[in-house]
Amino acid sequence: MSFETEWGSHKQTAGPTEPSPQMRLNQLPADQGGPSAPGTGYGVLATAPPEKKKAANTIENVLQPGTMKAADAADEPTRTAVKAFSGWETASGLSKAHTHWDDQVKRLMGRLNSEKTALRGASNLFTGNDQLTGSSFQPVQSKVAGL
Repeated sequence: MSFETEWGSHKQTAGPTEPSPQMRLNQLPADQGGPSAPGTGYGVLATAPPEKKKAANTIENVLQPGTMKAADAADEPTRTAVKAFSGWETASGLSKAHTHWDDQVKRLMGRLNSEKTALRGASNLFTGNDQLTGSSFQPVQSKVAGL
């Protein structure tokens, strides 16, 4: 048996290898979890301004004061240790480490502040966008009501 004959018999057994010409969409039908299926999360933008406000308040009232308290707690013991090791390289190393610590605390406080500001800003932005979108439908609602 030749290769072509054997290959032909395998192709017949397997059936058609190319799909029949038809339209194919690059998404699932709605009943199979596509974008319009309920509960899939597609096409739904949800925002919770109270939760954003609560998170921002937690940053302001818990995290920022706690961070500053932890940073301040290291100041006096470090100064005492630097004095105790005066004249040794250890004192210089402790001083440099403490300077680095203070720099990291400042960066963390800045990051916390920017996250707090972003949370509050996002809440206001979404609320403002919702109001703007709603007001843009006023002319349409007036026309529909007048019909």
